[in-house]
Amino acid sequence: MSIYKKMDEYLEKNLDQSLAELSTYVAQPSVSAQNLGLKECAQLVKGMLEKRGFKAEVMSTDGAPVVFAERKGKSDKTLLIYNHYDVQPPEPLDLWESPPFEPEIRGDKMYGRGVSDDKSHLTSRLFAIDSILDEDGELPCNIKFIVEGEEETASEHLHEFVTQNMDRLKADACIWEFGGVDHRDVPMQYLGLRGICYVELSVESLGTDVHSGLGGSIFPNAAWRLTWALTSLKGVDERILIPGFYDDVIPPSARDRELMAKLPDVADVYRKQYGVKEFIKGLKGGTDLKVEEVFTPTCTICGLTSGYQGVGQKTVQPARASAKVDFRLVPAQKPEDILKKLRAHLDAQGFSDVQIQYHGGEPAARTDPDDAFIKIVVDTSTEIYGVPMEIVPMVGGSGPSYPFVHDLGLPVATMGLGYPETKAHAPNENIRLDLYLKHAKHMARVIKEFAK
Repeated sequence: MSIYKKMDEYLEKNLDQSLAELSTYVAQPSVSAQNLGLKECAQLVKGMLEKRGFKAEVMSTDGAPVVFAERKGKSDKTLLIYNHYDVQPPEPLDLWESPPFEPEIRGDKMYGRGVSDDKSHLTSRLFAIDSILDEDGELPCNIKFIVEGEEETASEHLHEFVTQNMDRLKADACIWEFGGVDHRDVPMQYLGLRGICYVELSVESLGTDVHSGLGGSIFPNAAWRLTWALTSLKGVDERILIPGFYDDVIPPSARDRELMAKLPDVADVYRKQYGVKEFIKGLKGGTDLKVEEVFTPTCTICGLTSGYQGVGQKTVQPARASAKVDFRLVPAQKPEDILKKLRAHLDAQGFSDVQIQYHGGEPAARTDPDDAFIKIVVDTSTEIYGVPMEIVPMVGGSGPSYPFVHDLGLPVATMGLGYPETKAHAPNENIRLDLYLKHAKHMARVIKEFAK
């Protein structure tokens, strides 16, 4: 019999009550991109934490407020839990089967904007705390929450908030906002996030668009100008041509390759899911593909705009052209350094007229796969999921974990209730109710074992 039987029974018995709390939380719009409902949602989060006996405070920043809360426990050890209350815009609304801010349970899933990313992760963690308080009447360790409202808009003010509140955020370990299972229903431990440097490049060659018959032979063309500038950034062999771009790159270790080799081959999954006909750089699959996916920095044209793009023809020479470009960074690369090298490169190539607008960035961060806290999270998962949690040393996406790893000095673990069809950021975002319950059970075990 599991020593956690009483907590599990509490969670199973009170699942509907927790889902009702989640429904109220999802029903409160909190779209950071539109500055919609953020203050109201922060107050709602504060109330949910206070309900569990936490001392909670809504703290202002130059952007959305941050909710900080703490409650003392039996031991001196402190667990910091990071979540965010902001969500993506719900558009396009016509593709939703039920209104995005009117959460609905259909079958074994709950639907609503932000229900997976990231509101259910917070309420399921509070649900786990409820089960501990029901059994013990107190927390086994100190627990702190930091819940921000700008994660979906690059967490612009989070790093500053962390550095300004180092003493209050002091802890021994951190649970990150997300996690979940893969396509096999195997729980995954994601130990690192790549960094990012996101820019918009633009050039204005004329004061106005002009008839292409008039200007084509004698006026500069903004679209060509930007195309030539973009061509200077990366070669046909996919190598980034900015001098010094790779100087700080730390290659994957033997341990990284060992962990990646244990993960399933994703080549066929990607071919089916994304319609990939062939991978770049001659990659076929296996460990090399998995390592290349996350341990190599990138330069990606995310969007390209110039001139007429409507139906039919319009013989116009564009005055302006722009491109959105992101650089995904690996450990030791810094967005500010990449920004300087990009400017120097464009100038040296004769493109001083190409303007750079910096849209934000953050360095990569990762946690040692053999850290003792990671072992706790991994070991406690098997009883819940029936299979061992698999360790992914780093993923290709980015997030604001750098100040938690490098400023606060914490091991950061991921665990959660995501799954491949959760449709985060898309219409009909959803969670599976079975994974909601499993995450609460897992979270309760992590807290109890960590306190020991």
